[in-house]
Amino acid sequence: MTLFEWLTDPANWTGSRGIPVQVGFHLLYTVISLAIASAIAIPLGIFIGFTGKGEAIVAGSANALRSLPTLGLLILLFLVLAPVIAGQLVFVVPTIIVLVLLAIPPILTGTYTGIQSADEAAVDAARGMGYTRTQILWRVQMPCALPLLISGLRGSTLQVVSTATVAAYLGLQGLGRYIIDGRAQADFAQMAGGALLVALLALALELLFSVLGKVLVSPGLRRTTRRRRTAPTDTATAALTTLTAAR
Repeated sequence: MTLFEWLTDPANWTGSRGIPVQVGFHLLYTVISLAIASAIAIPLGIFIGFTGKGEAIVAGSANALRSLPTLGLLILLFLVLAPVIAGQLVFVVPTIIVLVLLAIPPILTGTYTGIQSADEAAVDAARGMGYTRTQILWRVQMPCALPLLISGLRGSTLQVVSTATVAAYLGLQGLGRYIIDGRAQADFAQMAGGALLVALLALALELLFSVLGKVLVSPGLRRTTRRRRTAPTDTATAALTTLTAAR
């Protein structure tokens, strides 16, 4: 059977183990992991960017998580949690933990870097207008940090989507099921089909974040490869005008 034949086989698109169901499980793992990672990384990133404290320790530790062997950590967590957790959760919890640890660094880095790299002219203009530090954070620095924050979320999403295939090693459903089962059955069309579906899902999510970036981020804050150079006085004037209008 060729890859095209496997993808066009109606049997692979129906039933509890069909492609739509497996895509749903794969997305479920991704959404849960990203939600937990965001709940941890975004507040922590805001704290680091706002106070400047703990950047070396927290950010360094978070980036060190990227070097952890994903599959080895998954098996280790399963062996540690197996005597403690019963039922299906003994397979789900280790998988989610591994994916959360993988998703945290890009979100954390994007959040505090975006806050720290906010336009100084805009910050100075807000300070001159009597804004408090908290008001500057939420009205100036956070909007300026939004492009990098979305970029961090995008990077985390792509990493989680591509790595969520490890869930199949613990017997869970998802697109990794096709890769694991295909390897066990020497069905290379199934393996290639699973890998292709993961790639297509990643591309679809990449496109989604691209659209979200255009919708949520102000055109003046969108980062492009080639940015026009603006004189400091012009930047400060524009920032002051924007803040005045916001009031």
